[in-house]
Amino acid sequence: MTKNAVLNLEWNATAIADLLAIVDYISDDNPDAAQAIKDEIEAKTLSIPDNPQIYRAGRVDGTREMVVRPNYIVIYAEDAKAVTILRVLHAAQQWPET
Repeated sequence: MTKNAVLNLEWNATAIADLLAIVDYISDDNPDAAQAIKDEIEAKTLSIPDNPQIYRAGRVDGTREMVVRPNYIVIYAEDAKAVTILRVLHAAQQWPET
């Protein structure tokens, strides 16, 4: 891949469901905090296509992990055309075979 290539950012259905489940869980106690974490995760993922190799190698081969906050981790994969957000997990969750 050339250094100037622009990658698309895509979210798979599982990652969207993960994010919405996190927001739903937090909003039971604090709707403002739920919206804040959603906004933060979405904003931080926007920078991944600019330099997808900046974050640590993932626990599953072919993935990388961005720690948004100590308890929230975004798992993604990169190919020649796109960075795909695969999962959004709370650190206490069991790690899936993405």
